[in-house]
Amino acid sequence: MNISLDSGLRRTPPAPSTRRTSRRLRSAALLATAAAMASTVVALAPPVSAAPGDAEVRVNQVGYIVGETKQAFAMGTSSNLSDAGFKVVDENGTTVATGGLGTSTGGWNTAYDSVHTIDLTSVNTPGTYHVELTGTAGGTSPTFKIATAHDLMDPLISDNIKFFQAQRDGRDVISSVMNRQPSHLADENATVYNNPDYQKATDETTGEQYDILAAPLTTAAGGPRNVSGGWFDAGDFLKFTHTTAYATAELLLAKRDIGTTGGMSAEAQHGVDWLDKMWDGNSKTLYAQVGIGIGNFDTIKADHDHWRLPEADDQLNVQPGDPDYLVKHRPLLRAAAPGGKISPNLAGKVAAAFALAAQSAFADNNTTLAQNYLDKAADVYDHTDFDHTGELFTVYPKTYYPENSWLDDVEFAASEMALAAQQIGDSRAGTWKENAATWARAYLDSTTKKTLGIGDVSALAHYDLLTLLNGSTLNDVSPANLTADLSRQLDDGVTRANGDPFRAGSVYTDFDAVPNTFGLIATARLYSKATGDHGYDAFATQQRSWVLGANSWGTSFVIGAGQVFPHCPVHAVANLAGSLNGTGTILRGAVVNGPNSEEKLAQSLALFPETKPCESTSPGNVAWSSFDGHNARYFDKAGAWQTVESAIDFNSMALLAFSLTAG
Repeated sequence: MNISLDSGLRRTPPAPSTRRTSRRLRSAALLATAAAMASTVVALAPPVSAAPGDAEVRVNQVGYIVGETKQAFAMGTSSNLSDAGFKVVDENGTTVATGGLGTSTGGWNTAYDSVHTIDLTSVNTPGTYHVELTGTAGGTSPTFKIATAHDLMDPLISDNIKFFQAQRDGRDVISSVMNRQPSHLADENATVYNNPDYQKATDETTGEQYDILAAPLTTAAGGPRNVSGGWFDAGDFLKFTHTTAYATAELLLAKRDIGTTGGMSAEAQHGVDWLDKMWDGNSKTLYAQVGIGIGNFDTIKADHDHWRLPEADDQLNVQPGDPDYLVKHRPLLRAAAPGGKISPNLAGKVAAAFALAAQSAFADNNTTLAQNYLDKAADVYDHTDFDHTGELFTVYPKTYYPENSWLDDVEFAASEMALAAQQIGDSRAGTWKENAATWARAYLDSTTKKTLGIGDVSALAHYDLLTLLNGSTLNDVSPANLTADLSRQLDDGVTRANGDPFRAGSVYTDFDAVPNTFGLIATARLYSKATGDHGYDAFATQQRSWVLGANSWGTSFVIGAGQVFPHCPVHAVANLAGSLNGTGTILRGAVVNGPNSEEKLAQSLALFPETKPCESTSPGNVAWSSFDGHNARYFDKAGAWQTVESAIDFNSMALLAFSLTAG
């Protein structure tokens, strides 16, 4: 591979919809070798035999909640579905319901030019079922359950937590999860470095661009510092304050909503403890990350230059100046100069996480600890750059997590601080409540409004501000304004779903289709809890069904959930220490990106010579490409960062959605 440097070229901020554009595990120096690797194909066994060429039946493979609107899909040709019907069969072989297919919701691709709904709403007796097509079409679905919300959601929540446990770094790992071993112990004495400077490198063969170091890092005052622990951000081993604060806040919200299911309390505290290390209250310094993804492909190697287990980094015998020195002795980078103002999106997320930790400690009857966390939240909040203009800071390089909205973050922080202060009896509660309303009004008047995800937490902020307002209007913000914006976020998804054959509410031709869908599910639940209006409940069920199997590919996008799920995640630990055939040790509970556009999947994969080959097909040994359509593609293959990489922000969003559904 030939790399050329674009000397002096500075990064152009990405479009608002772009995120994680170069958030991928890869080393340009190894791609040419890796591209020649052959994959071992894992053919997923069909759940029930079906005749070749018959229609496909797509269901929520985890199951449907008793009493909710339940929908599945038949996909085939207009001719073979024209007079088709269906029957629902229980585990004893008894037919419990029959009916005709609903009207066509549209075509998907040339082979499947007709998709029809299957209404399962009448089936409400708890049990295990499958759907069989009748009449002019044949086809059988995977099995699914009808059960209570807790019976369906609690195992998913527990699995989501297992993913966080697999992501742990430092000494406090859990060996029973993915055989994890203590890792990156050098982080206990991390050296602080000045902010890195990046330049563009272009692959002369593919034209793809990368952010690489323009010059060696230089050390700064303030270290060494113990920043061990925390979670790996994704399939790599970097640790970011930005994503950890977001994920920790959502874990704490889930704990507040449903309690300590499946180790949630311990895992949320694990996130809080690491954030505590990343905030130096004495020097008023917020540290942004541990480690760098890419060096310069030559004299400076970094995390994305190697495919290995995390504990291997501790075994490196390196000296300063060696190419791999920063792989073992990972740099600690600051979000701002000591005592300086912090980018408001990042400061808001961190302050919100500390404030939620205060609420959690208060609920656990530890008022002293609650006050301590609230004071930390206030300290970070007081160092927020509220006059910020221009590009926001997230991580180094910023292209990993571009963000263009911050008013939602500071509304979130102020709301959570006010709630915590009210509980503790802190006199600052009124001021923060006023702040929250002010930031909410600014957000509502802004042009950067999106839907719930790491780039926009307004739904979380609005929900708790509604509690603070208690029916009143403050600073020109009324409860009706806030619920209308929650509705706005959902209506965007409803509009998309109404035009989609499988009723998908998120854009599935860009990054984060699956976590954004979980964001819609969570927002619908927040809306119904806040207003008592259940008008979006059926939409939320549609979205939950889509991510758990009722999509064109017939796969769940949560590892271990349902009968068909990803087997080849872009995750070093899962690839090297786990089982790749779907049984045994798997990265259980991991949420993957899901489908993406044809253009993005045309980009090279993140493969290394050490990567274990892995590629799955759909049941019946049918290629996933058979079910591509609407410019969306999906495949489950080693190195496919575009579709099967997981991340802590993906999982925290899913965990919150499942928790709110259970509650």
